[in-house]
Amino acid sequence: MGRTTGIALAATALLSTLTGCDAATDKAGEIVSSATAAVASAAQEKMNEVKDGVNAGGDVSAGPTSTDGDRTVSTITATNPKDKTADYTIMVNFRDSDGNLLDAVVLTIDGVEPGKSKTGTARSNRTLSGDPKAEIAQALRH
Repeated sequence: MGRTTGIALAATALLSTLTGCDAATDKAGEIVSSATAAVASAAQEKMNEVKDGVNAGGDVSAGPTSTDGDRTVSTITATNPKDKTADYTIMVNFRDSDGNLLDAVVLTIDGVEPGKSKTGTARSNRTLSGDPKAEIAQALRH
């Protein structure tokens, strides 16, 4: 993911010297959008690898975002309502204030005991600007 960001930055620098700022900004935006779509697709593929998972969106919540170094993080809480220990695989989307997808990550929270909660940290793949929000895109209990 860092390589994609580097490519986007290099493309921005190159295009600004060749075609002017507006064209460079537009092209950089296209590159970043393409990279974000690829990350989201990879996250969905990871979710598709989970065998025998059941929809558990109601068991999982995302806390507010903060920064940890140059990454955006959110505490994700899984609460197991069932009568046996479960693992959770969770896809978390980071969105800007306009609802645009900035990044997507997959997080696993293992060994959540019956009737208990356990947390994990969703960490963005790259530096996100603005005030991104974390949302649960998909959660599977298995």
